[in-house]
Amino acid sequence: MGKTSILLVLKVLMILICSGWISLWLLKPTNLWTRSWKGAEESARNTVFGYYGLDFAVYTFPIIALAMIGLVYLNLQSWGQRSSRQKGSSGATFSNPLVLSSLIGILSSLEILSVFLFILFLAWTFYKRISQDFKKLTPVESLKLDLWQLKYLRVATRFGLLAEACLALLLLPILRGLAVFRIIGIQFEASVRYHIWLGTAMICFATFHGASTLFIWGISHHIQDQITKWQRTGRIYLAGEITLVTGLVMWITSLPQIRRKRFEIFYHMHHLYIVFLVFFLFHAGDRHFYMIFPGVFLFGLDKLLRILQSRPQTYLLSARLYPCKAVELILPKDTGLKYTPTSIIFMKIPSLSKFQWHTFSITSSSSVDNHRMSVIVKCDGWWTSSLYDNIQAQLDSDADKMKSIPVAIEGPYGPSSMTFLRYDSLLLVAGGIGITPFLSILHEINAAGQDRCRYRLPSTIQLIYIVKKSQDISLLKSVSSLLQNHPSQKWNLKLKVFVTQEKQSGATAAEILNETSQVQTVQFGTKGPIYAIHGPESLFWIAALAGITSIVFLVFLIIFNHIFVPSEKRSVHSSKLVVSSTKKAPQEKSPSWVADVLIIVSFIMSLACTTLIATILRWRRLKKEIPPLVPSMEENLKEPSSVETTGVVEEHEVHFGGRPNLEDVFSKFLNETGGSNIGVLVCGPETMKEAIASLCQQKSGCFKMGDKKRKPYLSFHALTFTL
Repeated sequence: MGKTSILLVLKVLMILICSGWISLWLLKPTNLWTRSWKGAEESARNTVFGYYGLDFAVYTFPIIALAMIGLVYLNLQSWGQRSSRQKGSSGATFSNPLVLSSLIGILSSLEILSVFLFILFLAWTFYKRISQDFKKLTPVESLKLDLWQLKYLRVATRFGLLAEACLALLLLPILRGLAVFRIIGIQFEASVRYHIWLGTAMICFATFHGASTLFIWGISHHIQDQITKWQRTGRIYLAGEITLVTGLVMWITSLPQIRRKRFEIFYHMHHLYIVFLVFFLFHAGDRHFYMIFPGVFLFGLDKLLRILQSRPQTYLLSARLYPCKAVELILPKDTGLKYTPTSIIFMKIPSLSKFQWHTFSITSSSSVDNHRMSVIVKCDGWWTSSLYDNIQAQLDSDADKMKSIPVAIEGPYGPSSMTFLRYDSLLLVAGGIGITPFLSILHEINAAGQDRCRYRLPSTIQLIYIVKKSQDISLLKSVSSLLQNHPSQKWNLKLKVFVTQEKQSGATAAEILNETSQVQTVQFGTKGPIYAIHGPESLFWIAALAGITSIVFLVFLIIFNHIFVPSEKRSVHSSKLVVSSTKKAPQEKSPSWVADVLIIVSFIMSLACTTLIATILRWRRLKKEIPPLVPSMEENLKEPSSVETTGVVEEHEVHFGGRPNLEDVFSKFLNETGGSNIGVLVCGPETMKEAIASLCQQKSGCFKMGDKKRKPYLSFHALTFTL
């Protein structure tokens, strides 16, 4: 079977699994599913798997299997396949911006459709649940609640199920190595906002659920009796209130006003998710927990692999200080590590902060630089300014060898293919430090040009670079040789720079780029061997580790249940689960929290086994490397080449004194390309992204070129690396 056939089979399998899991959530509120599921649990009660094994297999494992198959699918897809030209506007129709809002950002039609369907699902779930509750509503004599109080209590309870639905998806958008969203081409840095939306919705539903429940118990004078009482359903309200308070603390401290100014507070408070999930388990019970367990399972495994990947620490090899208060950091890279342009890394410098991780877009290309990786950091806040000042202070000290700076790295994470090569033309719009992902794209195009039989390059590439000061143009020095050695007539590369806060200086692009004397290079010393960045494990291995962890978890769960919950107690416990709501459950011999604890212990044991396997794999990779790597790598640290003032470079434009007329820029570019398949990539301030997105909406119709009408296919892509 060829690779194409395998990919097709995997794609169909993923669609079937995803459709089945969604259908499960849609059927769950119905009486049909309730009757069928009770019978299935009763049948599984006497098997070796028990009801818990059935719950794990049906509710949890499908998403784990989807992630595993998706990783295999992405690994099999070659760059060449994914880089093939795609004519037509079907892809652009779904990915292009449809709604522009300063509050929620830029939304595509696919995102709006997904949000609408999710809201429709929540409405369906609430309607089915509450309509069934009101039909079977019977007063509880011991509580002495009025009819309206009973109805309000049932409404509050069903809002808890809506919060549960949001929680089931909450952790999926922030996965990195096991990212499910990568399957549909959405990267981690872009999917984080889905996590924010889901978290906000979950907190709103949970707050109404918890506050309304306390309100009913309060006015009925039963709050002291009910809050600490284990209900016959196996729930305890006190655990729910602890879960709610913990969630509110995490949500408040994650607001941008706190997260960006007091990162340590956000970082530490967000680790309360462990407390949140544990008390949710005690509050909701094990059967409800299996519904949200897929995200918890994948996030726990993903977190573990990221921790192992960031060890051991490496060191900065060198740095370049730019006059625009930016610093380029050079890191050692394993020769076998390959990544695509626009990839990002997470970096932690313990000498600055032991907890702060910052994302940076990689500016180098793995096709060009075999031994090093570079990122550019612009001073914008305490952490970045401290880094720049630290390096500047070492440079001013006139020491022969600068003090070593250890760093921890996670990643790189990026798209599985060079999708920007599929377009006939490229329009790159960058603002300030937003130029960094485009540097890697230009380096990759330069390298891909050497292998034209494998890659079809865009015929026209135009880079619009908007900066405040002319000294910001120095960030283009790494691609200055590309601007000179591959003239625009050959590579069809056009650079237009707009300096907004300076008047006409008379300087040309070549003269500005030739100010290399203002770029200072620092070579760092090292205390010991330098370990190169190896990146995450291969996607095949990550998929295998996910499968192994699932099997180990299920094995431990079965063993612990057979040891700590004897057969007669399991029978009673299962009987409690299938008892009718109109009947009184028998006295349970085994406390309901036992099943909850067994899930926690089984998960910890499975992660411990996976840690051992992953550590062995990591150690084997490190043993193949022969440190130190410094001498050979320092030889490769060449200075950016200067650009001679020739007529070729003078064709690039530098404009002073104001912001560009983007509509005019778009119109000229569309006339030059003749209405071809155009990729529009933008990275910069949100206002600039919204302006470009609006133009893509306007220009994606018909435009006249002479007497002919052509339809340009504008595919909008907003890049970001700040979270």
